[in-house]
Amino acid sequence: MRGKGGLGILGEVYYFQFEGLVFMTRADGRSPNELRPITFIPHFTKMAEGSVLAQFGETHVLCNVTIDESLPPWLRNQPEPHGWLTAEYAMLPRSTKQRTNREQRWPKGRTQEISRLIGRSLRMALDLSQLGERTITVDCDVLQADGGTRTTAICGGWVALQLALRPLIAAGVLPAAVNKQQIAAISVGVVNGVPLLDLPYVEDVAAEVDMNVVMTSAGLLVEVQGTGEKAPFSRTEFDALLTLAEQGIRQITAVQEQIVSSS
Repeated sequence: MRGKGGLGILGEVYYFQFEGLVFMTRADGRSPNELRPITFIPHFTKMAEGSVLAQFGETHVLCNVTIDESLPPWLRNQPEPHGWLTAEYAMLPRSTKQRTNREQRWPKGRTQEISRLIGRSLRMALDLSQLGERTITVDCDVLQADGGTRTTAICGGWVALQLALRPLIAAGVLPAAVNKQQIAAISVGVVNGVPLLDLPYVEDVAAEVDMNVVMTSAGLLVEVQGTGEKAPFSRTEFDALLTLAEQGIRQITAVQEQIVSSS
């Protein structure tokens, strides 16, 4: 036999290295290309026009949709009127192991950045010109955080959006064409040289490369956020992560469709 073998522990990620090959055993027993268990609980709250509790493993995000019959001032009286969608993201104080202070007036930069990502992503799901003079607000509140909160919020937000729009479409208030395409998102990363799908916190904090990918159900890219956390990464690694994300998103969109059609 050639080469040397060894057992290592990275956070709670165990790996065995032999002759340059790495065999990963993840903290929760998944294979590198396996998603965490996914659950969408529709109509989780009864007051919102659309509501879903999205669960990716131990990450739980409550997504509520509000539809207002008005527009922000800067969108009123346009030559070609159209609706608008915005999103707000927040983490509850005990969604993490240590209490996080509430952001009472001024959201932190991370919170603003994630809110904007969710809004940009979900606007791609709609034909805003078909929405009329309406504003949709998608509130995404993290009840429990274990990695991938922004991608979970996007996936749950799309389902909640469909539930909110469906009565208006059925009543003829909005055309079915207001729904343009299905949107989902997932995190991928490289841990100890191994590409992994759907990272929980313990893997996320140890990742050499961290990436969030938003795509349509047809496989078109909406947004890619990729960072070399410890060193630059190659185009080959980028392509491998993108392929892994696409495989995961295909599975997520199938679950989304099933929930929307049966709710």
